Amino acid sequence: EVQLQASGGGSVQAGGSLNLSCAISGAPLSDLAIGWFRQCPGKERESVSCIKDELTHYATSVKGRFTISSDNTDNIVYLQMNSLKYEDTAVYYCAAGRPIITTMRRTSAYDYWGQGTLVTVSS
Repeated sequence: EVQLQASGGGSVQAGGSLNLSCAISGAPLSDLAIGWFRQCPGKERESVSCIKDELTHYATSVKGRFTISSDNTDNIVYLQMNSLKYEDTAVYYCAAGRPIITTMRRTSAYDYWGQGTLVTVSS
């Protein structure tokens, strides 16, 4: 079974940076698409970024500030978050699955989820 462990969250001031990590076990990264999602209280979980092989996608709200990357040797996916804004505050989740490309931004496309890591950005 695929398992994911997200880490790297914390509290930063606006303009700061954090680097989230998602360690995947149970399957090689080459077999999987990995998505980063975030959720604020009372809101739906939304796609932040996703990666499958060389294909990446970013939500409009984070494009140019966040970078997703993968280390296939260590089976880790990173989300480097720069120029953080107050509205980036959320619990961030990584997810794994084998979606078709056109569905990679949907939560329903992923079968396995990590436990979430909290990112708090103060203004």
